[in-house]
Amino acid sequence: MRPPRMDHPDLFDAAAGDRQARERLTREVLPDVLQWCARLGGPRVEPEDAAHEVILVMLGRLHTVQGEAQFRSWLFGVTRRVLAAQRRRAWFRRWLPGASYDGPSEERASPFEATQRSETAERVRAALESLSEDHRVFLVLADAEARSESEISELLGLSLGTVRSRINRGRKAFLAVAPRFGLESPALRIMDGGA
Repeated sequence: MRPPRMDHPDLFDAAAGDRQARERLTREVLPDVLQWCARLGGPRVEPEDAAHEVILVMLGRLHTVQGEAQFRSWLFGVTRRVLAAQRRRAWFRRWLPGASYDGPSEERASPFEATQRSETAERVRAALESLSEDHRVFLVLADAEARSESEISELLGLSLGTVRSRINRGRKAFLAVAPRFGLESPALRIMDGGA
């Protein structure tokens, strides 16, 4: 069944697979997507890479958009989901250098390396779960999701000073429990401000 015609001809034609319409639509939305990625991505997310991924998702899922009025909010939602996935991958790589959050490198890893990475990931998860909810929330938002302090401030309705203080406390709490879970990593020295 053919979807109802949308107000924006490029949107409809792009959803139908018209290559030129897809290119025009991409050129139209790319500046906004890049800006969103740069502002919302966080310190460990490369805006251009994230924007490229957003465009690929957009082009693959255009058929799900109901109309032009919903398109911008839908695209912003796609951008936020892509950025959240990129933050998780960046945090995962921080703890397991050379590993991929998505798993492809696991196929190339030896069974020993794959087991080590899996065990480390489980230790990190267990250490996070041992923290108080307050410490865990701020650590996950700041480090696992790589959200900016201002983003966390807005999300939780707290002042920037309070956010900074609680992130710092969460990191210190994690550093305190990490050795109990067998976590010795360059990432711990980085979090602690060491070399």
